[in-house]
Amino acid sequence: MIKKFNIGEQDLTVEIINKIIQCNQEISLSKKAKDRIIDCRNFLDNKLSKLNNPIYGVNTGFGSLCDKKIKETDLQKLQTNLVLSHACGMGEEVPLDIVKIMLILKIHTLALGFSGVQLTTVQRLIDMYNNKIIPVVFQQGSLGASGDLAPLAHLVCPLLGEGQVYVFSKKDSKYYKKQSCDVLHQMQWSTIKLKSKEGLALLNGTQFMSAYMTYCLIKSKKISYLSDLVSSISIDAFDASLEPFNKSIHKLRPFKGQMETCINISENLKESNIQKRHKQYVQDPYSFRCIPQVHGATKDVIRYVQEICNVEINSVTDNPIIIKEEELVLSGGNFHGQPLAMSMDYLAIAISELGSISERRIFQLISGSRNLPAFLVTNSGVNSGFMIPQYTAASIVSENKQLCTPSSVDSIVSSNGQEDHVSMGANAARKLLKVLENLESIIAIELMTSSQAIQFRNLKSSIKIENLLEKYRSKVTFLEGDRFLHKDLKSSIKFIQDLRI
Repeated sequence: MIKKFNIGEQDLTVEIINKIIQCNQEISLSKKAKDRIIDCRNFLDNKLSKLNNPIYGVNTGFGSLCDKKIKETDLQKLQTNLVLSHACGMGEEVPLDIVKIMLILKIHTLALGFSGVQLTTVQRLIDMYNNKIIPVVFQQGSLGASGDLAPLAHLVCPLLGEGQVYVFSKKDSKYYKKQSCDVLHQMQWSTIKLKSKEGLALLNGTQFMSAYMTYCLIKSKKISYLSDLVSSISIDAFDASLEPFNKSIHKLRPFKGQMETCINISENLKESNIQKRHKQYVQDPYSFRCIPQVHGATKDVIRYVQEICNVEINSVTDNPIIIKEEELVLSGGNFHGQPLAMSMDYLAIAISELGSISERRIFQLISGSRNLPAFLVTNSGVNSGFMIPQYTAASIVSENKQLCTPSSVDSIVSSNGQEDHVSMGANAARKLLKVLENLESIIAIELMTSSQAIQFRNLKSSIKIENLLEKYRSKVTFLEGDRFLHKDLKSSIKFIQDLRI
């Protein structure tokens, strides 16, 4: 039994969140976190009882309605209306693992004790998570500033008995969509009565963007490793040299990612019999020779973006912020997603390049050079072999290039001009995930291509590569002649998705 993760005892990291999700770990609030939440709420209640001054979102309207004073008798209704009116998400549903991360991040930021929420509100979010009751959240609706308003509204609507949730069934280990009100009844939970400021605290924040960012970083690190691994097969399949991976070269240009890639490739091909024989080619194409430089640059970007992410997920991105120790309630702009938007645009570009260079290796392998048959099939002409998988890879590479147009350079005025600059970080997040999913397809095609090509070599590769190829061949067999390749492509994608690293 894995011990519960205690929110409030330590900072979160991408690795910690990944472990919580992968191990199905339950979460709880530390005593310190509970005390912080209670103290902050009590401070706000006391302040409201003594002052009649307007406090944004507490006793005023929202956005451009910030100057409209709200009667004390309407404060609860104000917060409930805020959540309901902002639940305007559209498009496809957010993947469940990302919604789970959204819940973790929202709980964590509320537990920092600067948002003025009730302990019962935070505890209900925890109960939902631990009971695998996951809200239905939609991908479209956030401008990446003023908080991820629409997605977060859908995240917390179940507190009010509104919207839909996915509920995990232990009977068949599947999630089923249900109405939130029915689930509340089934769990014998009452609806949460939001107090002043709570609706705003729940909706203001960057947890949609940062959840996508966290999830994409987890995927990025795996796909970066797989790019090194699959390109190692391509190196031997193309009879390319390991000379460009000599450490002495990379010591003279000591980027961390470049050296890391060099080490990975060298280890992958250690004791390869194909590498032991004399190489008749003086130099290899850039798509082979410059793997350390290209793959390495992506690794460095991943490392940079993770630093940004780790800061963000441990930050207070609410507004206004309640600082009890200084007896202050301050309006600011910590909800603005610019740091995330720019970082995710940068990561999308970096990830896209792994696909771009991969497609070039696919092209080289099917070109009929270096004693490989054209399109990697005997009796070509009658058989087209791997001609069209390269087309597919090329089309996906092109799509990724189009997706890499930065979202962060765009903005659009909203809320009657009050919110006159936004980050579009939510769009950056969604397209980053699409770029990653596309890259999985490209790498899967390279794996299918390189595993075909290497079988035309009369020598064995390294033990590590041969063991990998044996596992792969149990899922995707050698292509003797043309067949329905879509099935092979899907199997190849599943193979790399399921591969443990």
